[in-house]
Amino acid sequence: MLQNNNNRSNIFRLAVLLCLVFAVNPVDIRQNEITAAEHGIGGGSPSAEIISSAETGVVLSPISLETAVLQPESFSKSHILLYNNHLVQKGENISELAFNLGLNQGTLISVNKIVNSRLLQTGKVLKIPNQDGILHTVRNGDTLGSIAEKYKVEQEAIQIANELFSDKIRAGTDLFIPGAQLDWVSIQEINGDLFIWPVSGAITSPYGYRRDPFNGSRSQFHTGMDIRGSTGTPVRAAMAGRVSGVGYDGVLGNYVIINHHSGYRTLYGHLSVIRTRTGAYVGTGERVGDVGSTGLSTGPHLHFTVYKNGVTVNPRALMK
Repeated sequence: MLQNNNNRSNIFRLAVLLCLVFAVNPVDIRQNEITAAEHGIGGGSPSAEIISSAETGVVLSPISLETAVLQPESFSKSHILLYNNHLVQKGENISELAFNLGLNQGTLISVNKIVNSRLLQTGKVLKIPNQDGILHTVRNGDTLGSIAEKYKVEQEAIQIANELFSDKIRAGTDLFIPGAQLDWVSIQEINGDLFIWPVSGAITSPYGYRRDPFNGSRSQFHTGMDIRGSTGTPVRAAMAGRVSGVGYDGVLGNYVIINHHSGYRTLYGHLSVIRTRTGAYVGTGERVGDVGSTGLSTGPHLHFTVYKNGVTVNPRALMK
């Protein structure tokens, strides 16, 4: 028992002695660890670890390397355009294909000159490029410099992708513009996602030639489409825009016209009530009127017309 007490006493004295040593000569263990980590396992000094890139002329220190975004050479450098082929399978669509292939929708749409993605058919062979970009058809007066400026890309990138060995380009030639993207309006048009339905209901008369519902003639061209609805059902703006006209017409009855971006204009006819005014800005889905049967009409419905640069187009091809 006496020996055990002596052992405990010796251990206590040793612990006190160690505490006194560290108090008199403190050692910054944390700083040593950090220094070792910064200098690397092989030692050295920070100045010995400067890394330079001969190609870019950029000098990177260990600190800047931690925050620099470094890309693989294949992504950071322009490269020659190459294509593979893909056979469209049942159920595939442009959006899904683009995602699976790691490309933008606009790239596939542009290089394959797709004008309506809803008509993509099983068995169609698509060209799949090895990089994102779009086609540009050279016009009279175009230069490589003006094209590069238009799409905000480097002229050299265009030359490399298309294997051009001079600045001369011919009108009518399709050039691949690496990194360029289709504008979202074009993509929405081609995918048929530009407009929402102004009212829910069945299409009772589509766009195009039809038999006149009043005299039976087959020569009448229907400039919009008719959507069935009950009187008083809310009619909503198919896209955001500025109301350019409201009023009454002997054929259309109460109507609203809205101007949108990119040359689009929509018309809503046979309304029972108009709920907006000329000059008002309306958001997508905002109520602009109610379904009715005013004007020359066989019953409650909405007549919906879409204009592109002043010419009527098929609304159904542009609706979600």
